This record gives sequence, C-alpha cells and structure tokens, in this order.
Amino acid sequence: MPVTTRSTDPSRLPRFPADFRWGASTAAYQIEGAADEDGKGPSIWDTFVRRPGAVRDGHTGDTACDHYHRFEEDVALMRRLGLDAYRFSLSWPRIVPTGAGKVEPRGLDFYDRLVDALLDAGIEPTPTLFHWDLPQALEDGGGWLDRDTAYRFGEYAAVAAERLGDRVKRWITLNEPFVHMSFGYGFGVHAPGRALLLDALPVAHHQLLGHGLATAAVRAAVPDAQVLIANNCTPVRLRSDARTDKDTAAASAYDILHNRLFNDPLLQGRYPDLSAYGMSDPSWGGVVRDGDLATIAAPLDGLGINYYNPTWVTAPADPAAGLPFDLAEPEEPYERTAFGWPVVPDGLTELLTGLEERYGAALPPVWITENGCSQPAGLDDPARIDYLAGHLGAIADAMDRGVDVRGYFTWSLLDNFEWAEGYHQRFGLVEVDFATGLRTPRASFEWYRDLIASQRS
Repeated sequence: MPVTTRSTDPSRLPRFPADFRWGASTAAYQIEGAADEDGKGPSIWDTFVRRPGAVRDGHTGDTACDHYHRFEEDVALMRRLGLDAYRFSLSWPRIVPTGAGKVEPRGLDFYDRLVDALLDAGIEPTPTLFHWDLPQALEDGGGWLDRDTAYRFGEYAAVAAERLGDRVKRWITLNEPFVHMSFGYGFGVHAPGRALLLDALPVAHHQLLGHGLATAAVRAAVPDAQVLIANNCTPVRLRSDARTDKDTAAASAYDILHNRLFNDPLLQGRYPDLSAYGMSDPSWGGVVRDGDLATIAAPLDGLGINYYNPTWVTAPADPAAGLPFDLAEPEEPYERTAFGWPVVPDGLTELLTGLEERYGAALPPVWITENGCSQPAGLDDPARIDYLAGHLGAIADAMDRGVDVRGYFTWSLLDNFEWAEGYHQRFGLVEVDFATGLRTPRASFEWYRDLIASQRS
C-alpha cells in the first residue's frame, strides 16, 4: 500500500526558507454561523441546506462553529499554533445582503474586529472574497450564469478593500471556481443545486471575469495589495490498463476542464481548445466578449493551489452520454481519508512541477492555499500527521526542482460544516463539539505547532 515513508518528526522534515509563511484556512459559511444576524442576507447555501435531501442528515450552517461570536477564542488558538497567516473568507451577503446596493456596516464591523485581533496576535489576515456563498438575491437573477454577477462582485470587492485595505495586503478573489461551477451548476450536488452539465460552462467565464474586475477594484483601493486566486488543481492520471489513444484523449479533455480552463486565461490570456466539449466558437456563443480576457489576465501576485488528490480517468464507456471522459479508481491500493479520497503526496509534486513546465515564466509565486484531510473523530489523529508530513515533503521536492512556493495553508483550522456532507467529515486541527461549541486541539495541532517552531529555530 503506497504510504509516505518520511519521518513525521518535525525536526527531521525538510527546511523551508526563512520567509516561508505557515498558515491555516477556513471559510465563512463553514464556520461563522450567525446566519441571519446583524443584517446578513441569505446566501445560496442558506437556501440549499433547506432543500430536502440536499445535505446529509439535513445539517445546516446556521450555527456551524459559531465563529461569529467566538472568533477571539479561535484567534487565540491560532496564536498558540504560531501561525504566520490565516486564510478566511468574507461573507458577501454579510457585507452586501442582496449582493448589490446597500452595504451592511455591522458585517464590515465584524471583519474589522477579526482583522484587528489577528494583527494583534501577529498573524497576517488573508481574506478570500468568494468562497461559494453567493447572495441568494443574485442567484435569483441568474447567479454566475449571468454576466451581471461579475460586475456586482467587482463592486463588493471594492467595498471590502476600501474598508480593510489599510491593514489587509494579501487578497484572494475566488475559491475553487472549477468546483463551484461543476458541483454547484453542473451536477447540482452543491448550492445553488443546478444540474446543467456542460450548459454550466458560462459560470467559468463569469467567475473569471469577476476575478479580473475584483483584482482591479482591490488594487485601486490598496495600491500595494497582493492579489491571488485559489484554484483547485489535480494531476490527471491513467491506469496501466487504460493507455489507448482514446484514454489519452480523455485525460487531456479532463485536464482542460478541471485545470486549464481556469489557469490558461489567467496566465496565458486565452482559453484552451474546448472542441472536446463541442465548443469551437472562441466567444462561446457571445459569452466571451471583447476585452474580457485582458481583464482576466491582469498579472497575479500569486497563484493559490488547493490540492487533495490526483484524478484518474478513462475513455467514456458511452461517448453519447455527454462528457468526453469517465472518472476511474486508481489501481494502486492507496491509503484513504475518511472521505474516501486517496492519499497521494507525490501528486502534489507532480502538479506543481507540471504547472512550472506548462507556464514557465508566466507562473507567479505559488501558495498552497488548501491541503488537508478528513479523519475519524477523536483527538489522536496520527493519519493526519502522516498526511501533512508527506505533503509538506512533496512541496519541498517541488521547490528543489525550481517551483517558487511561498507558503502553506492547511485545511482546516477547525472541524466545520463540510458542504453536502454536513458535519460528518472532520478536517480540523481542532476538534469542535457542535452541540456545545467546545474546541479541543488534536495531536495534529500540537504537531503543526511544533513543526512551525522547529522551522523557525
């Protein structure tokens, strides 16, 4: 069974540069709670969780970790960890309840308090502007299928940057636009729950256009800002028994959809060839307009990469079914997380070096903005420690091969609301009792603390 053979002794892990940043990540809907407090408007997730059968056991994020009321306790945990930086997301409907127009000052006040608490603890705030909680009012008007949402996103970004930009210098625009497009609009397993398959592709362009507009808005408000996007990327692999030309074509098609659709326009100013998806018109039937790609391709200060595992594909068993690939299981008996995801640290090295090979000088500094695993509940979590050690070693291997990686944010600081899985998946360095809100650090918390301290010694 493939497993990491690296030592988990923090003092024996590879040494990272002195200015490498150590962090942890969360997201607003997954931890904040306070779903309708202080003027917050409903998001698509507030709506989706009330759809019968949409979320396992009917769980909701109404309370989640109650971070809205307990953020000072959580910042104290981060200080205890010794974090350099904390990646969190701003709730768009908490700041602009209907997605456009009237701004809710109490929402901005909350993030003011959070940012100040982080800075007082010596932790760099790194907000993400959109982590999937679109204001429901915008979804009612078409959501990310509608070009107007991109412009509203730019306006919201300006509001946030003007309020927080005197203290916040590193910004992330979008989290995992591929996952939001495919799970939210393509297959309907996430909010807003639309199952449009390939008709969801305009969501990709409008999110990227929103990224470009938000980038311009943040830089206008904060001239010394660093702006990133967090893309979920995956190396695409074939099984040894799937090596025909059709299998290779399927792998290429999947790589285009998952990776290149969201990286090429950012780094090369153009979309990849989408003919495998029946699209030969470069304007996507008028969706892509003159000037859009220039807006999208404004130079990035960094590329955020969220990595969990490779994806195995084969040629489609039924080419008429609509997609030019089938997903497959690996033949190797990899260890699995509690989510059932294979644990493949060398996939992260493969991904990072592949980005360097594909984009060369166009690739900005890379930040690992998410990486972590769900494990069974409990405080003793050696499998999570092994996971983190293996993936940090994989990052070091990529850096040895020339990839410029600047920081690492593990997912996640806290157990949280894990989207359609509700509270059944435990990703946190800190265990959360969702009945009482009690936070208890796990063994992995202490290990990560010791790792950070060792890297600084």
